Amino acid sequence: MTLPVRHRPGSPLERQFPGFGWGEPIAAEFDELFERMNRLLQGATAPPTALAWSPAADMRETDDAYVIEAELPGIKGDDIDIEMSERELHITGEYKERERAGVLRRGTRRTGRFEYQALLPADVKSDEVSATLHDGVLTVTVPKAQATKPRHIEITES
Repeated sequence: MTLPVRHRPGSPLERQFPGFGWGEPIAAEFDELFERMNRLLQGATAPPTALAWSPAADMRETDDAYVIEAELPGIKGDDIDIEMSERELHITGEYKERERAGVLRRGTRRTGRFEYQALLPADVKSDEVSATLHDGVLTVTVPKAQATKPRHIEITES
């Protein structure tokens, strides 16, 4: 069985290193790595804000967009806040506990603040993001920028 190989232009020694700086492809990879590490460290050292929990979510990629589906059963659209900056999607909200009559003997439902963050892998059109809430599933569609869409290349035989 042959495993897939990620092809990049040239080997690391063939890439250009202008002056004493890094070439653009390598610098971009390191910048993304450092950005993710900073986010991880900030999250680890920040005090917990009312013990927020993260909903179960899937992120898939289509030719035109990134689609995030988060499970938020019983939560109203008014209780959900979605923010989008350059490449980062941030979904927050609160699942309010219902008022009940009688004594609660056992409770296993999550309540309180929730938070979901996703760092998208490419440039997106943050001003064209759309969201729908249906049957307890929040679907956020983030369109890709034109430059990141895959392009089919015809092969001509000579």
